[in-house]
Amino acid sequence: MTGAGGPQEAVARALEALGTGAYLADERGTIIAVNARGAQLLARPAAGLVGHDAHDLLHRNSCGEPVPRAQCRIRESILSGHTDQGRDEWFERGDGTLLPVAWMTTPCDTGLRPSPTLVLFHSAGNSARPAQRPPASGRLTELERLTLLAETTTLLTSTLDIEEALRRLVHLVVPRLADWAVIDLIGERDEVSRFAVAHAEAGTVAFREDLQGPMPPVPQESRMPLSRALRGVASSFAGPETYQGPPDSGIAVEQRRLFEATGMHSAIVVPLRSLHEVLGALTLGRADQPERFTTADTTLLEDIARRASFALENARLYQRQRKVAETMQRHLLPKLPRTSGKTMTARYLPAPDDSQVGGDWYDAFLLKDGATALAVGDVVGHDLDAAAGMSQLRNMLRAYALSQQQPPSKIVEWLDQATRDIAEVSMATLVFARMTHTDGGRCELSWTNAGHPPPLLVSRDGMAHYLTDGHGVLLGIAPEQVRPDATAELPPGATLVLYTDGLIESPGRSLDEGLERLRRHAASLAHRPLESFADELLARSRPPDNDDDVALLAVRNAPDPTTPVG
Repeated sequence: MTGAGGPQEAVARALEALGTGAYLADERGTIIAVNARGAQLLARPAAGLVGHDAHDLLHRNSCGEPVPRAQCRIRESILSGHTDQGRDEWFERGDGTLLPVAWMTTPCDTGLRPSPTLVLFHSAGNSARPAQRPPASGRLTELERLTLLAETTTLLTSTLDIEEALRRLVHLVVPRLADWAVIDLIGERDEVSRFAVAHAEAGTVAFREDLQGPMPPVPQESRMPLSRALRGVASSFAGPETYQGPPDSGIAVEQRRLFEATGMHSAIVVPLRSLHEVLGALTLGRADQPERFTTADTTLLEDIARRASFALENARLYQRQRKVAETMQRHLLPKLPRTSGKTMTARYLPAPDDSQVGGDWYDAFLLKDGATALAVGDVVGHDLDAAAGMSQLRNMLRAYALSQQQPPSKIVEWLDQATRDIAEVSMATLVFARMTHTDGGRCELSWTNAGHPPPLLVSRDGMAHYLTDGHGVLLGIAPEQVRPDATAELPPGATLVLYTDGLIESPGRSLDEGLERLRRHAASLAHRPLESFADELLARSRPPDNDDDVALLAVRNAPDPTTPVG
């Protein structure tokens, strides 16, 4: 391996020790070092990689066309210094063929300054297959064992997606240690499911879906290997002869079927066990490799299982917290009031899987003077604290608005002062508005904006513009500051859109581009019924690389009955 500027020898050794393709990229995305495995997968010499922009040189779509820089998640993670991972990407090899890859990026403290980003990748399909990694047949050298354990820790702890972590585990052990890998998981109600039955096939890993799925319950008295492992008992060896006698449980029947279908002649079953619970079991089996598992393999496989269990427990805890936060947030979001002269609808979308629940919210309620209060906001943070802060902020806003018939600016001034002493909110953005109908039938909106993206007004005939007046600083910055009010008339049939920044912000484009995208889509949907309008606006406007949750509130003024349709 070589690298620009002669990377430290320790860095070179570390890259070469990895069992998958890897390169280091500097803060601009330029490759500064690559290991031999990466050069082999890419069919390029190291000298043809180092010093080149990784995105421009390698990244293509499935048709072989260059991918726009703004759409490249790998490049974005390198430039931002964030850990990320994905699949369904294509690298162009030196011979012109395309290599489908699964990849992961993570900042890497190598002693070089500035710190580079480590990019790991491996083949994820049948096109341009790399040479098959030679199976170790239980005869790994000490260096190979340490490398495998390091890979296990790095790859499994770098994702909080359980399914992705288990897929990575399968690719780590097949075909390096075995021809077959079977993962059985214990669910929330002690129900067992066979998550994966995978085997080495022509240089890749294939899954037997017909052998996967729900499993019988764990018998408490059975001494069969898998039953013992699922109870957290020590590892056991198994073979087809293990299950030839009368079955003692439904699991034993499934195990006999497994051995018959796979042809495994030797297997080892290891518990996946954390400090707090048994998560499942990992079975490695050999069918094509003639060597049987021995006691010399047990220590390595149990060490792999311990590291995998630690990663799985973290992922489960994260998903449980996320589910609690998301459920809490959904229950805190209000039901919309029934009002005359207008219709309204709202949407809330949680952040993608790799992000935490945020503090986005909306509200709408009737005031004592007959006006309709509208609000949308975003509490800074992405966790249970943000969801709790959102609830406090919304309830305080309702209390002030219902008890005091004051302009929106005054209500938000009181709210800003109160959040400093009462609510557990450091900073937040907010649009608060009052919608009233005059005696002459006109609909008027008055609002104040505390650092939030501006409301969007869409006329019945597709004219769309942002309401940029009434703008002040976000909550928590200057509680004593006097806030402005703004007013606008809502024409008959017009639609008012309040939304949070997850609908317009994207690492791959500027804020102005996101606002313009939202405005154009809203204008094109002006003729849609309000429910369809909201659904399509979310689907079309939300950036594909969005990493935030989204709240949207759409209100449509009643059309003028004297205006002809069409």
